Amino acid sequence: MPMNEANQEVKKEWKPKIVAFCCNWCSYAGADLAGSSRLVYPADVKIIRVPCSCRVNPMFILRAFEKGADGVILCGCHPGDCHYSTGNYYTRRRMTLLFSMLDYIGVEKGRTRVEWVSAAEGVKFSTVMNNFVSKIYELGENVKVGDLRCKE
Repeated sequence: MPMNEANQEVKKEWKPKIVAFCCNWCSYAGADLAGSSRLVYPADVKIIRVPCSCRVNPMFILRAFEKGADGVILCGCHPGDCHYSTGNYYTRRRMTLLFSMLDYIGVEKGRTRVEWVSAAEGVKFSTVMNNFVSKIYELGENVKVGDLRCKE
């Protein structure tokens, strides 16, 4: 057997792909505080900065799963503390509907999550990300909602 085929047969260790949508005013600042405080959370988490959690269209989450994400977490300001007054209330309603739809199409409940993290909660941000990543490791690779055209 040629060397290339032998190398391809060696299975690489699976690393989850996790997308985190973080609002600019609280959660992203919380992530920044976690980093500047040297708190550890996995590098598997790819943060996407959004102006407000209500700006995350449910299609963004579906698209992330389609493109191969194993988990998606949405972090925003605590209800009542939103920079845009009521944005996180819209988020809460919208994500409740999305989660029921994801359950219907077969995506496990633990693959999506909504968390409220303020700018002063760097420790909470780190803890939430570590817990979420460990949950995704337990669930394993997402094979339910994957577009085969997006695989490498």
